[in-house]
Amino acid sequence: MFRKILIANRGEIALRVLRACRDLGVPAVVAYSEADRDSLAVRLADEAVCVGPPAAAKSYNDIPAIISAALVTGCDALHPGYGFLAENAYLAEICDKVGIVFIGPRPEVIEQMGDKARARHLMREAGVPLLPGTPGTVDSLGEARQAARRIGYPVLIKAVAGGGGRGMRVARDDSELTRLLPLAQAEAESAFGNGGVYLEKFLDRPRHVEVQILADHHGHILAVGERDCSLQRRHQKVVEEAPAPGLPRRTRESLFRAASRGAKAARYTSAGTMEFLLDRDGQFYF
Repeated sequence: MFRKILIANRGEIALRVLRACRDLGVPAVVAYSEADRDSLAVRLADEAVCVGPPAAAKSYNDIPAIISAALVTGCDALHPGYGFLAENAYLAEICDKVGIVFIGPRPEVIEQMGDKARARHLMREAGVPLLPGTPGTVDSLGEARQAARRIGYPVLIKAVAGGGGRGMRVARDDSELTRLLPLAQAEAESAFGNGGVYLEKFLDRPRHVEVQILADHHGHILAVGERDCSLQRRHQKVVEEAPAPGLPRRTRESLFRAASRGAKAARYTSAGTMEFLLDRDGQFYF
């Protein structure tokens, strides 16, 4: 069991982690920005430490500040919650180097799954269903056109890094691809520092279903349930419903098996989510 855990997040997320620490009898330190000094999580914490000014870039996303807070308060583990630095491989790597347990996947796993092109390759090797698409990034308009004609329009241009709809465009023909490809690349470069994009078949109004998994360091993986996240605005989830309504039992079981195979192939550990799209015929894709 850990001696003390730093919670590197705020709001409802920090409260959930804090409650789990209380249930386990583990002291917790809440990291906060100056804007959150009087938040409920700070007031309920065993200890709290300020990590910077209100701007997230100078507090919750400031890796030196977060690591320093953990070391100064004597924490031997760090829980990033979700969002902010939760998917930052560099933070996980630094934690490892300074002797702090990062409560989450290994840094190499975060890096691997954070690159959508690499993740698609890994899932293909594991036998997880994929939408037709390019095996890696497309480096030129000519290559993109050839790939789009092979896949079949409409196609989705997607950034290999990041998410949230940035670096993403739907092209329905060659002319739209010519116009939208450089826009997607520029947006991806601006948002993620990586302008790489790939193409995949565009699904019109699919269901977005996520499978929650738990994995230990011995290769044991458990799919514990699924949720429907189809109601979105600008590619951001508005409502998540669990269990996913109207999902046939066989489809749910197949999703669980695919999620477990994918997580095992990635050597995933800790809690995580495998995301799938379901078409109107009930076929699902990673």
